[in-house]
Amino acid sequence: MADAEDKPPFPGFDTTKPSIARTYDYLLGGKDNFAVDRAFGDRFINELPGSRVIAYDNRGALVRAVDQIVRTTPIRQFIDLGSGLPTADNVHQVAQRYAPETKIVYVDNDPIVLAHGRALLAENDNTTVIQADLRDPKTIIENEDTLRLIDFGKPVGVIFSAVLHHVNDEEDPAAIVAFWRDRIASGSHVFISHFRSENDPRSQELEKVLQGSLGRGRWRTDEEILALYGDGFTVLEPGLVPAIEWRNDDEPDDLTDYQRLIAAVLAVKD
Repeated sequence: MADAEDKPPFPGFDTTKPSIARTYDYLLGGKDNFAVDRAFGDRFINELPGSRVIAYDNRGALVRAVDQIVRTTPIRQFIDLGSGLPTADNVHQVAQRYAPETKIVYVDNDPIVLAHGRALLAENDNTTVIQADLRDPKTIIENEDTLRLIDFGKPVGVIFSAVLHHVNDEEDPAAIVAFWRDRIASGSHVFISHFRSENDPRSQELEKVLQGSLGRGRWRTDEEILALYGDGFTVLEPGLVPAIEWRNDDEPDDLTDYQRLIAAVLAVKD
């Protein structure tokens, strides 16, 4: 029997299957998750001790990327694809600290993300959340809230934070990136963080857990990750590196094996 806090937040909401967004929230210490998500997250914590650092390192790289884009470029609009649940230092909070006029569209296919988005909408006219699947980008770009906030005639920041590795090869993640490349202005920045394979046992173990539970989750090599950009982009310094090292003045001297398994990269559209 579900705990009281695990009751569905609204009719039709399924709390019997783990969600990527809610599991990630749990691994980051959030409270917007259910027993099934915690059980799934505990497999990483207990069976693969040390792997939880992947979630924290990824979040840190995202925060630094948004901060530096806003501080060093004229970009004042972002689309965060597969955004997950709100947690500390969301994209809009990081960007609007420096430039309050920055507009953000969050996109996720988990209905609970949309439910939380209503709270964001209530307090922030420059921020919206839409429920959509990043594998169907046409529905995102044509959404009235996207069109209300994003001017595609100007540079935009497009964020794929820890999401493209949940798109299997047969679903063509490079085509998703290409869709946005063809519709954003020159000077737009595209941030990707991704599970990184060194053809090592740990990445194979993690991939097995994800594929076995969710039917998705793909560790890719450096070459495969960079190939997601395709043509028309210039990769910015320091290139594709472990997320903890990406433009981080406080990076550790020695990385754990798990810290090497999440990488980050930023590119600008030519």
